[in-house]
Amino acid sequence: MTVSLDKLKSIAKSKAFQIALLLLAAVLLVFLCLHVFGKGEAKGSYATEQEERIAVLLERLDGVNDASVLISEEDGEAVGAVVLFKGEDGLILRMNILEITANALHLPKTAIAVYPAKS
Repeated sequence: MTVSLDKLKSIAKSKAFQIALLLLAAVLLVFLCLHVFGKGEAKGSYATEQEERIAVLLERLDGVNDASVLISEEDGEAVGAVVLFKGEDGLILRMNILEITANALHLPKTAIAVYPAKS
């Protein structure tokens, strides 16, 4: 089955073909945008392995029922952290959380913030 050049030109000039081609280009552009920009959003949504490991360690403390850790980084190095925990709030518990987190990240205690989370 051969198609003449004139027939192909006729198809290419038709409105239906142009609309289909435009829709295909739009779909490809959407997928490209999701691929490029979608990854950045997902990265911040999930805890890193290091954050998970520290949270699991903190949950082994008596009085901590649930812990979340967010590590701030600059040039791939930890520079600070925020810890949220569920449990009975107390000075000794906060100090233990602070000590463990600071030691795990090799950071000064002043770079760590510890807060009780809503129950």
